[in-house]
Amino acid sequence: MAPLNPMDDIHKMIASWDGVWTSEVTMWEKPDAPPKKSTGSCENKMVLGGRYQESVHHGTFDSMPFEGHSTLAYDNNKKIFQSTWIDNMGTGIMIMSGPWDAATKTSTMKGKELDPATGKEGDYRETFQVIDDNTQMMAMYGPGPDGKEWKMMEIKFTRKK
Repeated sequence: MAPLNPMDDIHKMIASWDGVWTSEVTMWEKPDAPPKKSTGSCENKMVLGGRYQESVHHGTFDSMPFEGHSTLAYDNNKKIFQSTWIDNMGTGIMIMSGPWDAATKTSTMKGKELDPATGKEGDYRETFQVIDDNTQMMAMYGPGPDGKEWKMMEIKFTRKK
């Protein structure tokens, strides 16, 4: 049975990520396409008694305003991270889960999502790494036109001081 007090070491670590962050986004629309770059911001805060972290992202994508919301949880029973993602560019919810590697300070989460370009469901993978107290990196991988995995996006988060 999971402890009633959720503020174990993992949840304390997640709470240490609270605050406002800037984001440097690099996206590739196709595996051989040049990257598109943009900037934005993200505000993280623990909610529901420190059990989850809610994040609100703002920026631009192709000169259009962008907003995304995510939740991050650590399931004490399953011993995995779980995340959800929604944004103003789509209508679905991306759900991913995966383990935490304390040695590399990295979570690798996997999930399935519908590709709006093809209409087919595909396997997606996200890596999230804590570089230091003020720097984090996220990368998203998905199926390319040939079905092989490729890096679609990379975001460098820097804590605002």
